[in-house]
Amino acid sequence: MSKDKEAVMQLARQGQIIETPEDIIKQIYIFEFLKIHIPHQLTESNVETRLIDNLQMFLLELGKGFTFVGRQYRMMIDNTAHFVDMVFYHRILRCFVLIDLKINSVKSNDIGQMNTYMGYFAMEENGEGDNPPIGIILTKEKNEFLVEYATYGMSSQLFVSKYQLYLPDREELRKIIDHHCLVQEVAE
Repeated sequence: MSKDKEAVMQLARQGQIIETPEDIIKQIYIFEFLKIHIPHQLTESNVETRLIDNLQMFLLELGKGFTFVGRQYRMMIDNTAHFVDMVFYHRILRCFVLIDLKINSVKSNDIGQMNTYMGYFAMEENGEGDNPPIGIILTKEKNEFLVEYATYGMSSQLFVSKYQLYLPDREELRKIIDHHCLVQEVAE
């Protein structure tokens, strides 16, 4: 049904082509494999532990090219210990991927913290031939305006993505599609 049939056939033959950080980032990650029953009192460390316990499934959700480096990765900055929740290395993009989990809405200081972690990795951890690190903040709630303002002038390698514990049910999915169609109509 696509108008660009050749592009669709090329994608089918080659698979997803990964050339830029945007190629590996999803808008929403689905953690249904964690089997967390709602309502459940979540903490960031609880979600992190469950992700590490289900590392194979988490790597599949992240996508092609990710290798696990460490959890609660320690960085010493000005004699103070800082910890990034999870560190991966992306084999295709040849860069570290830092992931920080938030169980609530992302805050501007969370974005500044990730930017600090990325600076540390760029200056202290990158080896010869490594590209600049990518930072991903995974959050339950994402305020688009806050993210836009808080990342103004920052590295384009810093991303804020949502995660969901379950796929939406049929009614929620219908609302999402209707909203998306309405937004497209207004944009046109």
